[in-house]
Amino acid sequence: LPFDPANNNEPLQFGSASGPLVTEGLTENGGDSSKKRKRTNAPSADNSRTLNVDSTAMTLPMSDPTAWATAMNNLGMAPLGIAGQPILPDFDPALGMMTGIPPITPMMPGLGIVPPPIPPDMPVVKEIIHCKSCTLFPPNPNLPPPATRERPPGCKTVFVGGLPENGTEQIIVEVFEQCGEIIAIRKSKKNFCHIRFAEEYMVDKALYLSGYRIRLGSSTDKKDTGRLHVDFAQARDDLYEWECKQRMLAREERHRRRMEEERLRPPSPPPVVHYSDHECSIVAEKLKDDSKFSEAVQTLLTWIERGEVNRRSANNFYSMIQSANSHIRRLVNEKAAHEKDMEEAKEKFKQALSGILLQFEQIVAVYHSASKQKAWDHFTKAQRKNISVWCKQAEEIRNIHNDELMGIRREEEMEMSDDEIEETTETKETEESALVSQTEALKEENDSLRWQLDAYRNEVELLKQEQGKAQKEDDPNKEQQLKLLQQALQGMQQHLLKVQEEYKRKEAELEKLKDDKLQVEKMLENLKEKENCASRLCASSQESDYPLEKTMNSSPIKSEREALLVGIISTFLHVHPFGASIEYICSYLHRLDNKICTSDVECLMSRLQHTFKQEMTGVGASLEKRWKFCGFEGLKLT
Repeated sequence: LPFDPANNNEPLQFGSASGPLVTEGLTENGGDSSKKRKRTNAPSADNSRTLNVDSTAMTLPMSDPTAWATAMNNLGMAPLGIAGQPILPDFDPALGMMTGIPPITPMMPGLGIVPPPIPPDMPVVKEIIHCKSCTLFPPNPNLPPPATRERPPGCKTVFVGGLPENGTEQIIVEVFEQCGEIIAIRKSKKNFCHIRFAEEYMVDKALYLSGYRIRLGSSTDKKDTGRLHVDFAQARDDLYEWECKQRMLAREERHRRRMEEERLRPPSPPPVVHYSDHECSIVAEKLKDDSKFSEAVQTLLTWIERGEVNRRSANNFYSMIQSANSHIRRLVNEKAAHEKDMEEAKEKFKQALSGILLQFEQIVAVYHSASKQKAWDHFTKAQRKNISVWCKQAEEIRNIHNDELMGIRREEEMEMSDDEIEETTETKETEESALVSQTEALKEENDSLRWQLDAYRNEVELLKQEQGKAQKEDDPNKEQQLKLLQQALQGMQQHLLKVQEEYKRKEAELEKLKDDKLQVEKMLENLKEKENCASRLCASSQESDYPLEKTMNSSPIKSEREALLVGIISTFLHVHPFGASIEYICSYLHRLDNKICTSDVECLMSRLQHTFKQEMTGVGASLEKRWKFCGFEGLKLT
């Protein structure tokens, strides 16, 4: 494939499920071109979430009892059967073995009893996996699990890297078909491939093999070995199928909501027939019937609102309105009858409520009598508490019912007319008697509360005395603890003050050192200036002493520094035969000395015409000046 799996983020494209294309890279000889062929695996025997290993592909050889014993020990089972016979003579080769999954074998204790499932907290111990053409060796259990990328939505494709160079598609199928039905394989020349499965859970099975070392046959050649790295891969077909599934689920959800809304929507009213003489006679008959009056009056109202009333039909409508009016007297009579029934029910309710209140009063009186000192002192503390709680509950319920009864009576008083006031004298007397009974009950309750308060005061005084005795015993210990705490706080405060003083002293020393550093830097600058002045004076004296020699030996290089620059620039441009811009040259020189100026460098190069030459390169907006080294040509000219 013309891409690198480490740097390529493009999703994969597979063919359709009916005929997926499987491509295989060139062989090592490079003689054959890439082949395309279709491959469809048979569906797996079961779609469980575990790795089911085919008996023909992954079976433990009969000559390897050590691996069986290790596997049985890791699973917590004895390596022998019930009778103590060896495992291998009774081993059924049709039963496969996979890491972390106990096989149901006839050698298990219990003979046929399915073992309990392995708890999720238990670490999975990976074992050696034997296939027809290769062997898979588990990774080091102490190493961390192999890293994987984030799982794409609806992922059914895996990337498999670290394949042996001599690995073929048949070996890949032999290893990974145990994970489930393979839809397509896309193999590359660079020891990796992409495998697309039929279901998403098969990808999890394939990831289990990540980290295994694979060896083809019994060869130890480097081209026959590799370390598998299995990771999620992003494929357009997986994403498309996942999006289709999500859209289907969304459609089902919308349909379900629509059906629910239709089920909960109230039924629409029946349609009203259009007006005609025949329908008018039917509605007129229905208006006279009490049971069909509501339906007929709704039809009459709809006809009037539609505008069916005209000169020809006005008499018919008037007769129907007159029939509707005749029902008013019937409705008034029905209302009076219902009000009478309601009054009777209210009276019955009041009588029952007053009887209930009377019984509540008796119960509360029993509690109050029990709360008196004559009987109260003989009860235990728990019994007193229960009696007081029951009394409060009964009083609350009694007050609620009494308020309800009083509210009913107030409503009756508001509804009474002036003529009925004389008939309410008896009810007023009953109300006054009820008020008197309430005042007496309140007095008794007040007395009982006073007695309870006295008892509580005595108990509080006893508790205070006991606490005072306990505090006297604990006072010396508390005083010692307080003294120790105070001493510790004082020591911490003193230590904090010392630390603050040291911090201030060190800050002063730091500032002093900074001032000394600044003074030293100023002195160094002054010395440099003096040295420069001295060098200039020496140079001027030499020039004045030897003016003729200077004129004779005048050269464009004035100092040793410029000579060094010329050498460095010549070396740099010799490495760049096509020339370089002045900015590029100065950027290189700035790495050696930051004080070099671009204008000085350009002036120096322009003076040396036989060593450096300037040319224009580019066209239009890309026009650029470049300097080239021409020292070899200049040597011939000079």
